[in-house]
Amino acid sequence: MAGPILLCAGGTGGHLFPAEALAHELRARGFTVHLATDERAGRYAGSFPADATHVIPSATFGSKNPIAVLRSGLKLLNGYRQALRLMREIKPAAVIGFGGYPTVPPMLAAVKAGRPTLIHEQNAVMGRANRFLASRVKAIAAGIPQSHADPAIASKITVTGNPVRPAVLKAAEQPYVASRGAEPFNLVVFGGSQGAQFFSKAVPAAIELLPAPLQARLRVTQQARREDEAEVCAFYERMSIPADVSPFFGDMADRIGRAHLVVSRSGASTVSEICVIGRPSVLVPYPYALDHDQAANAARLTEGGGAVLAQQSELSPERLAQHIRDVAEDSVSAEAMATVARSVGIPDAAAQLADLLARLTGAAPAR
Repeated sequence: MAGPILLCAGGTGGHLFPAEALAHELRARGFTVHLATDERAGRYAGSFPADATHVIPSATFGSKNPIAVLRSGLKLLNGYRQALRLMREIKPAAVIGFGGYPTVPPMLAAVKAGRPTLIHEQNAVMGRANRFLASRVKAIAAGIPQSHADPAIASKITVTGNPVRPAVLKAAEQPYVASRGAEPFNLVVFGGSQGAQFFSKAVPAAIELLPAPLQARLRVTQQARREDEAEVCAFYERMSIPADVSPFFGDMADRIGRAHLVVSRSGASTVSEICVIGRPSVLVPYPYALDHDQAANAARLTEGGGAVLAQQSELSPERLAQHIRDVAEDSVSAEAMATVARSVGIPDAAAQLADLLARLTGAAPAR
C-alpha cells in the first residue's frame, strides 16, 4: 500500500491556501494527505483537509547577530532530525513543498530519504526557500511562468497555475455585475500577512475624499491588524458606512465574490484568487518584499487591463480615491476589467498539479 502524500507549507495563507487546494483534489482522488508546517499555521490549519498535521520546527536567518544565527541553525537542525523521523514513520509516496522557510527541513529530509519530491512556486519570482531546494528536488511546478529562472533548473519546470481552494471556485460561480446608479458598491480591502497596516491609513483617507453619493453607496470589508482595528472601525462608524473590519476573515473568498472592487496586496495566491473569481482590483505590491515578487505577480494581470497596479510610494489618498471612483462610476469599464481578470485565471490548477504529481512520481492512491 502506498504511503500518504506529504504537503509542506509555511504557516501563512499565501503558502497554505494552494496546498489546501491540492489537498482537496488529492483526497477526492483517493489519496491520504498529511501536512507538515510550522506553529504559525493555527488559524488556517484547522480547516485544512489533512489526515494528520505535523508541526516541524524551523527558522530563518533574519538576523546577523551571531547568537540569533546559532539559535536558528540549531532549530533548523532539530527540525531536520524530526523530519527524518517522520519520513521513516509515514513513508510518504511523494513530498511536495509550497514555499516558505518551514518547508526546508521536511523537503531536505525527503530528498535524503529518497522520496519523490516536487516543489510548487506560486510567485513570478522564485522565493528563497524554493531557490535553495530547486536543484535538489525531482520536479518544479510553477503558478506563473518563471521567465527569470536559472537555466540549470528550467528543464524541471512545468507551469500548472496556482491551485485555488473550493471556496474560491464556489465564489467564481457568481458572475460579476457592476454596481450602477445608487446601488450599493461592495469594496473589499485586505493586506494579507504583510501590509494591512498601510491600508488601515490609506483607505479611510481616500474614502473621505469621495463624493457623498458614492460614500453612501459603500459597503466595506476591510482586513486590519488587531492594533488598528478599533481606529478603522471608528472611522466607518463616524462616516455611517456599513463595514466589517477584522484581522482575519474565514469567508474571504465569498466576500471577494460579492465585491465590486478589491484593493489588496499582490501575493501570488491573492492574484490567482482574484483572477479565478474575476473581479476588478487595485493591486498594491508590498514594497519590502525581498524578491520584488508581488510586482511581478501583478504584471500579467495589470498589463492586460484586468487590474490597476499602484506602487505604495505613489498611492496618495487622492489617487486611490480616483481609482475607486473609476470603477464605481463606470460600469462598462468595471465589467471589462472583471472579464480580463477571469481570462487570466486557471481554475483547474489543482487538477493540473495533481496530474503532474502522478506523472512524475508514479504515486497511486492507497486502496
